[in-house]
Amino acid sequence: MSRTRTPPARAIFVCLALSLAGCAESEFLASSVKSLRTPSGGDYGAYKIGNPYQIDGVTYTPRVDYSYVETGVASWYGEQFHGNRTANGEPYDMNAISAAHRTLPLPSMVRVTNLENGRALNVRINDRGPFARGRIIDMSRRAAQLLGFEQKGTAMVRVEILAEESIAMARGMDGMGSTVVASADSHPVPNAAPRVAVTSAELPPPPGIRAAPAPTANHQVTAVATAPVPVERTPAQLEQVDGRVERVPVAPNPGMFVQAGAFSQFANAHRMEALLRGVGPVQISQVDGGGGRVFRVRVGPIGSVAEADALLARVVASGVNEARIVVD
Repeated sequence: MSRTRTPPARAIFVCLALSLAGCAESEFLASSVKSLRTPSGGDYGAYKIGNPYQIDGVTYTPRVDYSYVETGVASWYGEQFHGNRTANGEPYDMNAISAAHRTLPLPSMVRVTNLENGRALNVRINDRGPFARGRIIDMSRRAAQLLGFEQKGTAMVRVEILAEESIAMARGMDGMGSTVVASADSHPVPNAAPRVAVTSAELPPPPGIRAAPAPTANHQVTAVATAPVPVERTPAQLEQVDGRVERVPVAPNPGMFVQAGAFSQFANAHRMEALLRGVGPVQISQVDGGGGRVFRVRVGPIGSVAEADALLARVVASGVNEARIVVD
């Protein structure tokens, strides 16, 4: 059973997501939800992005993000919620491979890698959560079993969106090719590139240019290897969750930290460091990426999830409400 969800928070969120009378999202749902069905006609609930909401004083803004990658701690939830409706209207099945995420569209497909044992699994996101601070994804019981952390309760993971599969889900997955209407501030679902027939013909050489002679019988011709033609997958294949677990290389003994913030100005990072010096070992690290130079302020490293939870609580109590646990 989940170590992170609490019935009151769950009940409040289900009300916000599903009620059509008096809930803030009712108007949005009427204009931004499209029913999804499997090729065999089974109900998939609805495609939903949703409006910003708050949990434990932190605001989360659901949005389309096909570049999403995050590391942190995963948990799982089971019997207490089995059979209840998920945030997009599907019945929750703890024996299916699914998960809850705070901001990704519902449904989406993600790749979850257990950074402690190297197990990787494709998982369908169809619910909102987790509701406990310090978790980035809440897995179904079956998904936790396959990733090898059901008994332990939590695991350090990397979660990465599978863009092609998620786009296919956003297009309806019903074989009709219809477009899903999303919230006004979301990114549009990109259209596939058009396909046209391509023909070829031999053209004469330009004036003044001699054509090369045709190869004789004794002429050696070197074959040029061509790239393999990618295998196209149908929408039904794209959305399939087959439960196949792969073993991937992971770094031994991954490090766990509480990240208080990331700043473009060193002075801001230094002020955050000064604020947290009494909480634990604080470090500032510089990261250069596509978005420019960033100074990250982290506390750690930390030896266990329990220690990380306690340290996160102290950082939050210091006034850093959006601090989070990360894994490197």
